[in-house]
Amino acid sequence: MEEESMEEEGGGGGCEAMMDDQNHNNWGAGGYGRHLLGPAAAPLGDRLLRGAAAGPPAGPELPAVPEANGVLRGCEPGGATGKEGAGTIAAAININASTSKFLMNVITIEDYKSTYWPKLDSAIDQLLTQSPGDYIPISYEQIYSCVYKCVCQQHSEQMYSDLIKKITNHLERVSKELQASPPDLYIERFNVALGQYMGALQSIVPLFIYMNKFYIETKLNRDLKDDLIKLFTEHVAEKHIYNLMPLLLEAQSTPFQITPSTMANIVKGLYTLRPEWVQMAPALFSKFIPNILPPAVESELQEYAAQDQKLQRELMQNGFTRGDQSRKRAGEELTYNGSSACASSRGYR
Repeated sequence: MEEESMEEEGGGGGCEAMMDDQNHNNWGAGGYGRHLLGPAAAPLGDRLLRGAAAGPPAGPELPAVPEANGVLRGCEPGGATGKEGAGTIAAAININASTSKFLMNVITIEDYKSTYWPKLDSAIDQLLTQSPGDYIPISYEQIYSCVYKCVCQQHSEQMYSDLIKKITNHLERVSKELQASPPDLYIERFNVALGQYMGALQSIVPLFIYMNKFYIETKLNRDLKDDLIKLFTEHVAEKHIYNLMPLLLEAQSTPFQITPSTMANIVKGLYTLRPEWVQMAPALFSKFIPNILPPAVESELQEYAAQDQKLQRELMQNGFTRGDQSRKRAGEELTYNGSSACASSRGYR
C-alpha cells in the first residue's frame, strides 16, 4: 500500500514538475503571455492565449514551458496547442511593433512649428520676392512632401492659418512701399507688385494642393487661389485704386507715357481682382477687355470715325509714322465716308 501511494504521488507530479522552472516560477499560459508582452500588455496576452486554448476538448489543462529559442512547448498531447499560442503571441508582437513604428513617425505640433513650417516659410519668402525669370534654389519636391505630411498628420488648419498670416504680412509691406512711391514711378511699381504676386501664386497654389483639396475645399468650401487673390485685393489694390486710376487715365490721354504692355497688365489685373472697377473708367477698360461697352450702333458711326481720326493725329504728332505711303496719291488722307462706302458696296453687288 505504501509503495502504491508513493507511485501515485510520483506519477501525479510529472507534469507539475514541468510547470515550474528551477526558480519555481510558474510558466503557465497566462504567465508566459505576460512575460512576452510585458506588464502593460498582460491582458492582451491572456486573451490571445485563452482564445488559442479554447480549441481542445475539456480536460486537465496542460501547461507550456519555453524552449531556448523562445517557442512554447507543452506537455503531450498539448504541444500543438502550445505552438498555436506561440504563433498568436508572435502576431501580437508584430502588431505592437508596427504600431510603435507608426507612432515614431507622428508629427507633433512642436515638430510642425520647429521643423516643417520653417521650411515652408523660407520657400514662400523666396517665391513672393522673386523677379520674373529668376532661379530659386529650393526643392519643390521637398516642399510638396512637407505639405503632404502635415496634411496627413492633421495640421492643415494650422498650416492654412500660418500661410494666410505670412502672405498678409508680405502684402502689407508691399502696400507701404507703394504709398511711398512718387507719382512718376507709381504705375510701374504697382505693375511690378501685381505681376510678382500673380507669378508667385502659380507656384504657391500647386505646392499646397493637398491642403487645398482636403481642407480648404472640403471643410471651408473655398479655393486657395481665390483666397490668395482676395488678400491682394484687400491689402493692396483697394488701398491704391483711387490713387492709381487718375494716373492711368492721365497716362491714357498721353500716348506712350507708359508702355502699352504695362497698361494692359494693370487693367487686366484690376479686372481680375474686382470686375466692378470697370465702372470707374469704362472707356479705359474697354481698350483691353472685350464686351465692356455696349454694342456699336449705326447712328454713332460718324462719332467713331471722328475718334479714330483724332487718335491718328495724336500719334503723328508724337512721331509715329504711318508707314510706306508711296502707293497712295499725294495729299490723300485716310477718312471715313459712310455714304461713299455704302455706294461702293452697292456698286460691287
